[in-house]
Amino acid sequence: MRKAGEIKLKKADKEELTEWTRTHTIEKRLADRAKIILMAADGMENKEIAERLDTREARICKWRNRFIESGILGLNDGIRSGKPKEYDDKMEKLILKSLDKTPPEGYSVWSGKLLSEYLGDVSEDYIYRVLRKHGIQLQRKHSWCVSTDPQFASKAADIVGLYLDPPQSAIVISVDEKPAIQALERSQGWLRLPNGKAITGYNHEYTRHGTTTLFAALEVTTGLIKTKQFNRRRRREFLLFMNEVINEYGSKKEIHVILDNLSTHKPKNDKWLTRHKNVIFHYTPTHASWLNQVEIWFSILERQALKNTSFYSVGQLREGIEKFCEVYNEKASPFEWTKKKVYQKELKNKYSNLYN
Repeated sequence: MRKAGEIKLKKADKEELTEWTRTHTIEKRLADRAKIILMAADGMENKEIAERLDTREARICKWRNRFIESGILGLNDGIRSGKPKEYDDKMEKLILKSLDKTPPEGYSVWSGKLLSEYLGDVSEDYIYRVLRKHGIQLQRKHSWCVSTDPQFASKAADIVGLYLDPPQSAIVISVDEKPAIQALERSQGWLRLPNGKAITGYNHEYTRHGTTTLFAALEVTTGLIKTKQFNRRRRREFLLFMNEVINEYGSKKEIHVILDNLSTHKPKNDKWLTRHKNVIFHYTPTHASWLNQVEIWFSILERQALKNTSFYSVGQLREGIEKFCEVYNEKASPFEWTKKKVYQKELKNKYSNLYN
């Protein structure tokens, strides 16, 4: 038999290998290899080391020789080629291209199984890996709202400018309506679980008691909210609300009002604006009402005052909204608008490019 190669450890190597055998954060296989080298450095033969560690003598020989050739670095695993690729980049492109074709007759949408059958010898698992890589969910519905306003850039810049740098000594308010807020009566209470815990909730069924329409004006620089409720949403109600809002500021102050493109906000001949020279309307681009900050406040109202509440009448609903507004104004603060540039997006022309 060949005599095993002699191992002489440097002080630094011995300390590092000893640390490998003591620490709990290193992989067990590396700790075992360190023990082999330390025992070999003490003059032990391969057979004796194998018996002590309850392993094969060939394994001891392998790591002993690797250490002699490459030192501590030789105790790491070598680079493995792994299983060869079954599909190339062309197959990935073919899968994405197939999504733009019409599904087989009788189906309205592609699935991983359908694509696998359509493409032939392609694994369904591989198809789903490609789809996950590109963030494509075949069963998820895609919805979008693209502004086609030719003046999008100028209108968006005008509104963003009011948020970031409002005119001095002027008032900037965001105005909009939340129509048909329903007074829903739901059965609420506690549900006790078998483990003794209890949760709150409400019944899925409900009773409708009517609706109310909320008009709101958000003062951009302070975050204060002004509201008024009506039964309907017409030009008449809108002007009644606007009269109340601007009367609080007086006729001498310049007032900038941010609105969406609802027909009640922009009639062909606006006599009301002619009478109120100090009021300037700024309209958001079409299909871009998210630029109006009052929409953020409507979302807060929905989540914190309407979503999980039961109302037995429209009067109770209106009272609940008014109370929330009073409490909100006590701690109101302006929304911090940081986006300086707003771009007009365009839809991509392929299904495979519609990422989620």
